[in-house]
Amino acid sequence: MEWYELTALQLGEKIRAGEVSAVEAAQAALDRMAALQPDNNAFITTLADHALAEAEAVQKKLAAGEELGPLAGVPMALKDNICTRGVKTSCASKILGDFTPPYDATLTERLRAAGSVLLGKLNMDEFAMGSTSETSFYGPVKNPWDPGRVPGGSSGGAAAAVAAGECWYAIGSDTGGSIRQPSSYCGVTGMKPTYGAVSRYGLIAYASSLDQMGPIARTAADCAAVLDAVMGKDRRDGTSLDVSAGGLLAGLTGDVRGMKIGLPADCFGAGLDPEVRAAVLAAADVLKARGAVVEEFALPVMEYVVPTYYIIAAAEASSNLSRFDGVKYGWRAEGYEDLTDLYNKTRTEGFGSEVKRRILLGTFVLSTGYYDAYYKKALQVKALIKRAYDEAFGTYDLLLTPVAPTTAPRLGESLSDPLKMYLSDIYTVPLNLAGLPGLSMPCGFDARGLPIGAQLIGPALGEARVLNAAHAFQQDTQFHTKMPKGGAAQ
Repeated sequence: MEWYELTALQLGEKIRAGEVSAVEAAQAALDRMAALQPDNNAFITTLADHALAEAEAVQKKLAAGEELGPLAGVPMALKDNICTRGVKTSCASKILGDFTPPYDATLTERLRAAGSVLLGKLNMDEFAMGSTSETSFYGPVKNPWDPGRVPGGSSGGAAAAVAAGECWYAIGSDTGGSIRQPSSYCGVTGMKPTYGAVSRYGLIAYASSLDQMGPIARTAADCAAVLDAVMGKDRRDGTSLDVSAGGLLAGLTGDVRGMKIGLPADCFGAGLDPEVRAAVLAAADVLKARGAVVEEFALPVMEYVVPTYYIIAAAEASSNLSRFDGVKYGWRAEGYEDLTDLYNKTRTEGFGSEVKRRILLGTFVLSTGYYDAYYKKALQVKALIKRAYDEAFGTYDLLLTPVAPTTAPRLGESLSDPLKMYLSDIYTVPLNLAGLPGLSMPCGFDARGLPIGAQLIGPALGEARVLNAAHAFQQDTQFHTKMPKGGAAQ
């Protein structure tokens, strides 16, 4: 077995046992990145010297008997909208240029304290706005399973890098499915935690009430280990929750006997590819064979989730992105006549078309005469969506749905039809609106050999329940062990 075929926890165990050094693991990852980067374009910035120095420091701590986490010395990568002190953080946008933050995100700090080794910053949709990772100023990311297809978005670089074996885990951000959907398209496991469970300090905002960071890895166990390291209250983020950190990995028993799992019938109707439906229902059968009780129920609010999400997300984006004006940092246009002209030219040249589209939509729904008709009403529907999910969790322990209606589309298909791209988020955006935890796990392949993902959804702060069910599923299946050609044999 090659090193890149190991899970993050397996590699961490070998490093602690002295079978491989953290420096050797980092060098192996850097070599693989150099070989695969021209094919998939998963990284914006590679930090070879930085990674080797961090790996050497971790190795010295381990040699001295210092107690570190189970992922100490394991090479990883961060989405390029997560601040890293002294390292370019661009949000895959021209307007930020070579911006280097003077501080680390809280998540970055906590991972470093746990012994992480940062390989680089990952490509993404510009300002996390997109579902395909094609809107990046640095060019599209390509799916390792088929370079002619998208890896999903906006955390497409993170999912592609883990799927291809360039790093053992990655951190993405999820505003409407941006961890879970690319995880589904790339055949890896990705989790969005409860809103506030992970500090957002240092995450460059898209939509502040919806954004959340989380792990992408091979297994639910790997995701649990990452969340153990990063969850918890942060005084610098007023929306962070005072939740206990640690214990998720230790709680993975795989026992789901008696657990009630609901299948929302509204998520299995028109628009869902038959192969995706069959794979997700087969995943339900696996959990049923382990002793879970699985039944269908109605969740009619699903028809309102996409318009509600895009009104709220665009409104918040138009506010958050107003800080990018060419004055304080990043790109500044030349040849402007006055301050207003500087703003106009900088934003015209610096933002891509999808970001401009969402800013314009958000500005429109917040404008006088339309605020009550659109934004205020969307907030009211958001409350109804949350209530519907809360009622569902009065009956069920977990919900199981598809992650996306289809497998990965071809490059260019979604950009030519933005509405179709927005509708592809139908199964993921409700969790961001309701602030709930959700996980995408590989559950099959279509006739073309493209991965299919199933989504497990839990109640607020139900991460342990979600991860344990996914762990149970992965004990009885091998979908998470498969890698695209160029990796392990399928």
